[in-house]
Amino acid sequence: MTKNLKKSGKAHDLTGRLGYIAVALMFALQVLVFLILRDSSYPQVHDNLDLFVPHYRMMKLNGAWFAHGVKLPVMHGLNRDLFGSEFLLYNVLYIFLPDIAAYLLGYFIKIAVGFLSFLLLARDMCGSRQAYLQRRAVLVPVAAAYAMIPVFPTYGIAFTSVPLVIWIIRRIYYGEGLAFGRTPDRKWKKALPWVCLFLYPCLSYFSYHGFFILCYMCVAVIILWIRDKKFPARVFFAIVVLSLGYIAFEYRLFAAMLLDNTVTIRTTMEHGEISFAEALKTGALEFVNASFHSEDSHTYLVLPIAALGFLAANIKHISEKRPKDIIKDPVNLILLWIALNCLNFGLYQYAPYRHILETLVPQLTGFEFARTAYFNTFLWYALAAVILCRLAKSKKAAAVIIAVAAAAVVMLVPQVYNDFYYTVYNHAYRIIKHKETSTVNYREFYSRELFDRVKDDIDYDGSWSVAYGLHPGILNYNGIASLDGYLGMYPQEYKDKWLEVEKPAFEGSPSLGQYFEDWGARVCLYSGSDENTYAPMRYTEYEDMRLVADMAALKELDCRYIFSRTEFSNADELGLVKLGDWNGAQNGSPYEIIVYELDGSN
Repeated sequence: MTKNLKKSGKAHDLTGRLGYIAVALMFALQVLVFLILRDSSYPQVHDNLDLFVPHYRMMKLNGAWFAHGVKLPVMHGLNRDLFGSEFLLYNVLYIFLPDIAAYLLGYFIKIAVGFLSFLLLARDMCGSRQAYLQRRAVLVPVAAAYAMIPVFPTYGIAFTSVPLVIWIIRRIYYGEGLAFGRTPDRKWKKALPWVCLFLYPCLSYFSYHGFFILCYMCVAVIILWIRDKKFPARVFFAIVVLSLGYIAFEYRLFAAMLLDNTVTIRTTMEHGEISFAEALKTGALEFVNASFHSEDSHTYLVLPIAALGFLAANIKHISEKRPKDIIKDPVNLILLWIALNCLNFGLYQYAPYRHILETLVPQLTGFEFARTAYFNTFLWYALAAVILCRLAKSKKAAAVIIAVAAAAVVMLVPQVYNDFYYTVYNHAYRIIKHKETSTVNYREFYSRELFDRVKDDIDYDGSWSVAYGLHPGILNYNGIASLDGYLGMYPQEYKDKWLEVEKPAFEGSPSLGQYFEDWGARVCLYSGSDENTYAPMRYTEYEDMRLVADMAALKELDCRYIFSRTEFSNADELGLVKLGDWNGAQNGSPYEIIVYELDGSN
């Protein structure tokens, strides 16, 4: 009997070690792939390479990261304050490092922060070191899965740092400092959690997570007050400290939201007018699949684990005639939190519900209250950790294998921002098929050498320009002043001006016209025939070769150049002067750039 127990214990230890090895190999493989390929990697373009990376490089080229009262060369000159804070950790990388190095380092920091903060909170929740060590074999691969979730890259650290802020708040609530189970013996140790809480916003982002963290904390104050029959003063003051931290680190955002009276496109954005039944269906789909920017791969393995864990836990409570435990069970509480986040996500697209929120807080009109769903990326994996730790009590090997499988799913399933998957896929395709995919890599997307050659040949002097067949962000990245661009908050007045430029195109492109009028963040020259002309593809074939735009309105915005990937069939009719075309093959670029000058723009 004793020998069998020893063998069983050794088998459990071996399974745990294999789990650690599997996680180490997953991390090492990603580091190896990206360090070797670097700017030949294939990050997702949408809301990533076409948005934040060019903005950060534009600020760097113009020395505007720490500047005040300056206009940036995008959309006819936008206030620097509308762009990223210089004090967020992810943004700091772009201030001091080359952009590809900043991008990849940000990717690895996001994984490191998620992995360590998940384990830190798990250690705290376990209570004792021994309890944590008993569960560590399961917690490590679940933490790895959470850390690798393919979320919005620019705010990846904000996503994966959620367990960290929960841990800090718990330290404050229990008054134990940063040590486990010990009351600080010195004043500076007592202050450490408060300092960490104030500094936390440098990892976070107010619009995506900060606002909702503060809301959840307010709810926690009410719940704790009722439960403990004592006002939770520490948590209340933690709200104050964290709020001050967000204001300090993102002062530009708060100034733009609260102190600037400029009417922005946020006030006219349409967020959907669906029925109540459709809103409930949307929330249910969010529960199953997760939304864009936060596709955490929970659908494939974590969701079935959650369903089985939910059934097992509640059948046990009922069979043992302990119905009160159903209410207190962490599995049920976490699932309820997830469900409420999903319900809010769906209802936000139901106009009466949304208008109530906007009436209560008019300054936040246009604010995406549906982003509570972003917290489900953490909650799903916290739920998986709870269920698998329970399973490990009787079947440790099975629990560890499932946890490792969950991490493998996150790493290998092709979700939107799974840069590792798409990088490996595109390079494997080229090696096996001996040809390129239609997708462009990081270096090809921006084609820096090609645009440097074009600028030299036309003696570019900083004149206002627009792009066609290209994301405007490519112009921003390459130091070309653009009248077009992509930004979620800019003056409504400029949107109205651009609508005049695009009116002729929208007559033949009703869906694109509706897309721009309802949202308006993507300012560019649209097709006159409902074609997507700015898709970042290696090869372009347009059915409609015309440029359909109001040239007079474009000239009023001081436009001089059009950088295009296609030769316009009506260039002479529009009064466009072709300055030349540049094939990017010699510069390792898939683009052929044709530059037009507006007649009389000099």
